[in-house]
Amino acid sequence: MKVRPDTTATRRTVLSGAAVAGAAIVSAPYIRDADAAETTTWKVQTSWPAGVGLNTFKTWAASIKEKTGGELEFKPFAAKEVVGDFELLDGVKNGVLEAMNSFTVYWVGKVPATAFLSSYLMGLRYPHEWDVFFYSKDGLKMAREIFAKQNIMYVGRIHHGPNIIHSKKPIRSIEDFKDLKLRVPGGMIAEGFAAIGAKTTLLPGGEVFSALEKGTIEAADYTGPAVNWDLGFQQVTKYIWMGPVGLESIYQPVDLMDFCVGMNHWNKLSPKMKAWVELEIEAYSSLHHAAIQKADMEAWPKFIKAGTEINRLPVSDLEKFQRVAVPIWFKWANKDKDAARVFKAQLEVMESPSYGYVTPDMYQGQKLDL
Repeated sequence: MKVRPDTTATRRTVLSGAAVAGAAIVSAPYIRDADAAETTTWKVQTSWPAGVGLNTFKTWAASIKEKTGGELEFKPFAAKEVVGDFELLDGVKNGVLEAMNSFTVYWVGKVPATAFLSSYLMGLRYPHEWDVFFYSKDGLKMAREIFAKQNIMYVGRIHHGPNIIHSKKPIRSIEDFKDLKLRVPGGMIAEGFAAIGAKTTLLPGGEVFSALEKGTIEAADYTGPAVNWDLGFQQVTKYIWMGPVGLESIYQPVDLMDFCVGMNHWNKLSPKMKAWVELEIEAYSSLHHAAIQKADMEAWPKFIKAGTEINRLPVSDLEKFQRVAVPIWFKWANKDKDAARVFKAQLEVMESPSYGYVTPDMYQGQKLDL
């Protein structure tokens, strides 16, 4: 059966079934092209330094050669094994790596619109809301156009999960962030916590443990409980801070990763292989997300047994964070035209009665420079 380069309809079908058939899709074979005599090997570095995220990534990457009948191979690397975590974008642009699996929010300093291609303070709250943006509001198309300006192909988003904050001090309200030395990933998230008094600093994930151990920082945002347990955060902190019940994180509830390829390497693939890689990333997103959630649920009892105190944000403080977040949204959206159009699409999702947690009165007086 011939596979068409245009896989939009197929991709939507995969999305609808990925939650129940992710593993089956990931293991689906690819029929090698007769003309592909040699194996194309891509060096792919992830932002995961350890734990279930890294293990899932490496296991998946090791499966690519067999699935493609030897036509394509991924050689996986952990965070910092080839280039620094914050150097991944340049590493792919300069050809040191063929592809990357990074946290999209890392590129806000170079590409402002990426601030809106992963979670941000009080933004889209659940994975399906992000998929509404990507697949019903042209989000994927916009992401690809934005990364193409960097000579990079944004193949697709990869769902991860909510981020939590580990702290040496208890955080029980918004006021407890005042003067707290806090690691955050930068961008709108950093500005949001700075606006409530935190002293924020930017560090790659692989440096968080040592900074907490040395006391350089007092608290740190980083992924979810499973990875953070494997990184040993329970050894250097006593408290975890989360959002209110039902919303694990208010600042990165869906900490999206992505899979990106240097455009010159992407363009060397056949149309059939491009279509296959797009579908494979959709399937991997489901596999990755499920693995993270399973490990997270298993990690919580470990933290509790270790004596970690878990504190949740009072629901009454959500409105305070909303007031802080809105002007920051518009400030970042107006950094360039790409950011503005991406945010406009997301605002339409958040305002829709289907979700309805943003209303026009919340941003009265704010304008988008489209």
